[in-house]
Formats: sequence, C-alpha cells, structure tokens
Amino acid sequence: MNSVFETVIGIEVHAQLWTKSKLFSRSSTAYGQEQNLQASVIDLGMPGVLPVLNEKAVHQAIIFGLAVEANINQYNVFDRKNYFYPDLPKGYQISQLHHPIIEGGHIDIITDGQEKTIALTRAHLEEDAGKLIHDRFAGFSAIDLNRAGTPLLEIVSEPEISSADEAVAYLKKLHHLMRFLGICDGNMQEGSFRADINLSVREKGSTTLGTRTELKNLNSFRFIHQAIEYETQRQIELIENGEKVVQQTRLFDPNLGQTYLMRSKENADDYRYFPDPDLLPVEISDQLIKDLKSTMRPHPQALKQQLADAYGLGADFIKMLTEHYHGYAFFAKCTDINQEATLNANWICNHLQNLLQDAQISWSCLELKAEDFASLMVMLKKQSISVKNAKEVLAIMLETGQDPKAIIAEKGLEQMDDSQELERIIEKIITDHPEQVSEYKSGKTKLKSFFIGQIMRQTKGKAAPDQVQKMLSKWL
Repeated sequence: MNSVFETVIGIEVHAQLWTKSKLFSRSSTAYGQEQNLQASVIDLGMPGVLPVLNEKAVHQAIIFGLAVEANINQYNVFDRKNYFYPDLPKGYQISQLHHPIIEGGHIDIITDGQEKTIALTRAHLEEDAGKLIHDRFAGFSAIDLNRAGTPLLEIVSEPEISSADEAVAYLKKLHHLMRFLGICDGNMQEGSFRADINLSVREKGSTTLGTRTELKNLNSFRFIHQAIEYETQRQIELIENGEKVVQQTRLFDPNLGQTYLMRSKENADDYRYFPDPDLLPVEISDQLIKDLKSTMRPHPQALKQQLADAYGLGADFIKMLTEHYHGYAFFAKCTDINQEATLNANWICNHLQNLLQDAQISWSCLELKAEDFASLMVMLKKQSISVKNAKEVLAIMLETGQDPKAIIAEKGLEQMDDSQELERIIEKIITDHPEQVSEYKSGKTKLKSFFIGQIMRQTKGKAAPDQVQKMLSKWL
C-alpha cells in the first residue's frame, strides 16, 4: 500500500439476536424453513395489527452493552425508518434513531502484538427485512419474507480502524463476544452476523476524512479482508490519477476479488424518521440492569485472567476453554468436583474436543455428565485405569451416557494392581527374549520400549505404566 495514504474505517455490524421469535411478533426465527411460512400479519404490516416488543431482545441488547462497558439508555424510543424496497413489505423498518438502547462502549483488539481500543458509537435494536432471490426463476425475482421482523442489534463503531487486519481483528473479537454471551449464534453463512464497511483514504497527517464508500453485507472474515484491501487500493489509485472518489455503495465479488458498484449515493438518504405511533417508549429500570448484570455470562477476557490466576493454566488451554461458553462451564463444573484443573483441561481440550468434532456435536449440545467425566479423571490420576483405556471409556461415555465405572467393569479395563502377577509376566518376557536382553545390556537402550510393548500386550493394557517402568528396570 502507498505509504503516503492511510485508511479510515468504520464498521456497522448487524447481529441477529438469539431469540425464538421475532422482534415484534411471535413468528419463529428458525433458519432454513420453507419460504414465507414464518411471516405473520404483523411482520407484513397488515392494517389493524399492532407490534408487541420482544422482551428477551431488549435484555440481550442490555447484556451486550454491559459487556462492552457502554451506557445503557434507560429511555428508549422506536422509530419508523421509511423507505420502499420489495423485501420491506410494510414500507418502513422499525428501528431506533435518536434514542438508541446503547451508547458508547469499546472493543479491545490486538494486531501484530499491538493493543488498540476501538470505540463504539452506539448499538440499537431494529427489525430485519426480507430477502430477495434473483436466481430461482428466469426473468423475475422472488421474495422470502421469513426473515422480515427478525431482531437485530446494529453495532456502529467509530471510524478508528486503520487496516484490513484491524477490521478483521475487531469483527472476530465482537463475533466471539456475542457468541460467548449467548446473544447471537454468529452463523455468518446464515446471515446472523454481517458487516457493512465504511472506508475512505486520506493523506497521512490529515485530520479531514476522505470521501467514503460503503461495502455492503459482507459475511466472511476472509472476504472482508480482501474487500478492504482492494477498495483501499482502488481509492488510492483514483486519487493518484487525479480523479475523485465518489460516494457509493459497493458489493464484493469473491470470485474476482474486487468490489463493484451497487448504487451511487451522492447525498444522505432521507428516511423521514418519526416515532412509531404503535409502540410506547421503553423505560429500563435500574433493577433490571442490576439483575441482568448479576446473571449474565462472564466476559471471556475476565475468564482468561481467572483461569491463569486460579488454576495456572497455559495459554493454549485458556484460549480453547474460552472459545465456547459451554466448554468453559463444563471445565469449571468438573474442576469444582475433582479439583484437577490441569488434568481436566488437558482431556477436555484434546481428547473430548476431538471426540466432539468427530461426532459433530457442539458444546451446547453436550450431554456428557460433568460428574462422570470428573470421576474418570480421578481414576486416571490414581492410575486405576490406563490412558489408552481411559480414551476408550470416554468415547463410550459420550456415545451412550453410561457411568465410567460401569463401562470399566463391563469391559474389564481396570488397571492391574497385582504386583506378583506383573512380576511373573515380566520375568517370562525377559526369559523368552534373551537376544533382546543381551542387545539392551550392550547399549541398545531403545529396546526398552520393545519390552514395555510386550508387557502391555500381555496385560491387555491394564498394567500401570509407572509400575511397569520401575519393575522392568530392575529386571534389565
């Protein structure tokens, strides 16, 4: 990139809130249903119908505001944003202009080892529009209104982002936070988390913002990075060639790696906002904010510090345990039971995580009991079961929900605790392999693993590894 110029980016994120019903009706928000079966007369704005605000959406917006240390406006007004478009059946969108539910706040990011705080301007509640489908029927477009009325939280940043790397770091942090808090599923392929990028360039040292373009409806971190890189270079080349950057709305073509014109936007749209006459102002009490603050999920950044301070876990374990709230909650419950933080973290982040991925089970759908997992870890710590057998037991537990002790008894996987029997087995193996014993004593110490393998085979993996090592060394 030309070092004479700098990029200025502000981002608007539309995050679909995790509610079962829409913002102003009881219509389902389930994804992937048959077209137009989830649009009620309220979503369509039929005469005589009245919207009723979804209380849970308000609560989730407040939780987000608390998490980003923003100001919660306790007086809220919903406005009608008037514009005409085929997928907006009412001819207006219910949103918030002058009295948004959230003002201020911040998201902290790290890029290239450098910390930076991105300030938030506001976050407000609004309903989503429907969806136009242009490739289903030849010669005309179709409309799916299932999405119309879905609750959105629009999160607007200050124009403080300076590069594609910073933009992606900001969006990933915001995406992770909302998923962790349980207020957005974050499914970008389904449109639950999408971003509009407002981008301009200016000469370094200048305080005047350049003419911006808006990159609409980006729903992939990789595409967002590519779109910003391309659009930045496009604007710089225009300026260097003596041309003007025109205010436009542009889309990104991932196949070409280029942005292209959607529509020109010389002046700000006049949406003729006015307070929605069918909705009363919403007043949020101090008690509600206090109650939500006391019951909301912890901030992942605070948890990272807690996991380091309280349990002394390494950075890799901490990162994995704070990736999903339910994964962290499972670890915390197990550790409360058996007090084996490091052992639990190791098995949860490695063995259990791999089993979940193979079975395509999400953490939120995990039915494995923390008590059973904690019990298995205690048996492993006491060497009542080998690592190999514990892995087998864990897989069966995940599949069947059985108690680990029952599985171990049924499969005969108890660790061998008969030292005399183990002594007899080792003695026979040593006697049966004089050549290998001679080679070992002549300096080929790697042969020790051969003997260990023979012993574990004879004991069907039930011998305690530490005991095998100790007794084998005595014989050799």
